[in-house]
Amino acid sequence: MDFEILILGSDPNAYYMARCGYEAYHKKAYLIGKEPLAFTRFSNILSIQYEPKMWQEEEFLKILSEFQKGHEGKKIILISTNETYVEFISKNKDKIHQDFVFNYPSVEIIKSLTNKENFYKTYQSSALVFPKTTYFDCRHDQIPEFDFTYPVIVKPAHVVSYNHLRFSGKNKIYKINSLEELSATITNIKNGGYKEKLIIQEFIPGDDSNLFDAVVYVNTKGKVEFITFAQIGLQERISSMVGNAAVLINGFNTTNGNVLKQVKIIKKFMEQIQYRGFAEVDMKYDPRDNTFKILEINARQGRSSYYATALGKNLVKTIVDDCLYDMQTKYQFLDQQVLLSFVPKGIIKKYVKNKAFKKQALKMWKKVIKPMDAPCDKNFKRFLQLRKRWLHYYIEYKNSYWK
Repeated sequence: MDFEILILGSDPNAYYMARCGYEAYHKKAYLIGKEPLAFTRFSNILSIQYEPKMWQEEEFLKILSEFQKGHEGKKIILISTNETYVEFISKNKDKIHQDFVFNYPSVEIIKSLTNKENFYKTYQSSALVFPKTTYFDCRHDQIPEFDFTYPVIVKPAHVVSYNHLRFSGKNKIYKINSLEELSATITNIKNGGYKEKLIIQEFIPGDDSNLFDAVVYVNTKGKVEFITFAQIGLQERISSMVGNAAVLINGFNTTNGNVLKQVKIIKKFMEQIQYRGFAEVDMKYDPRDNTFKILEINARQGRSSYYATALGKNLVKTIVDDCLYDMQTKYQFLDQQVLLSFVPKGIIKKYVKNKAFKKQALKMWKKVIKPMDAPCDKNFKRFLQLRKRWLHYYIEYKNSYWK
């Protein structure tokens, strides 16, 4: 069956999904983004157009309609790389032309995940374990009391509306060490235009290697086809990227956490809530009670999810097989070891604190997976840009606000 691949967004997620499509089908993907980002520049494996009004729902639907008219008679695999577009697609699935093929959960489930207050409150009785959490309403001034100590984590409850804002001092996540710092941070966020609730959460002890990532795919029949489980050695360090993995190893674990138990919990949860499509589960291992605390579940593949392809589950082929050809596969827990890195080897040597993780990452380096560096994408300008980006990481880690 003849089909096209349309990716919405221009971030790292968008690039590696285009890479997945090219590696599976030797087919260039189409990409529609709101604005140019370096991650998808100078690429020979995708065709890009920019639409500044993409974040406006009615304009979004018009853009999809125009694209479909230009590809009459073909199915179009529709892939979103952020929650805004996922919500637009799910909310308007009856308005989107039937030539578009996709697998996303209901808009109710999406909102229960993307709004972090809804997430923690909706699923507090599930088998998932969460950090201690309280909430601050930006329409009010009184900071609530809480039964946990500093440092604390502050992040927006309403991720979609927060992502649309631009203001000085804006971070994706804030690590706060005192009441004075908390008050100043909240004031800055409010002055930046954010009017929703903030999450104030206990900081789970441990360095970046206590963070874990799981990629999950739930097929159109509501069954989980696979789950990964990777230990993160290092997060990104710039303000807009903290919380995203920079280095991870799938099938590796230096904690006392029971991985198999946690995987079973995730699988059961995703099927019980009738989820559909890709999801990324962010967790942190808590050494105080030997549990994996769920930080968030993203209603899409994550920034680092390309490693599932290296484990034999090409992300685009997974969608095509399920949605276009009605081919589902038996459940697999993907526990083979794979190293993925966005950063150069020198950053791992200098900044990874977990000695066992560092040793294993360096041992595996010859077979490292670099999501942005596709061998099939031969463009000299891109090659130079990626090398420049690798060098810039040294500045970012040296000057990072996140310690």
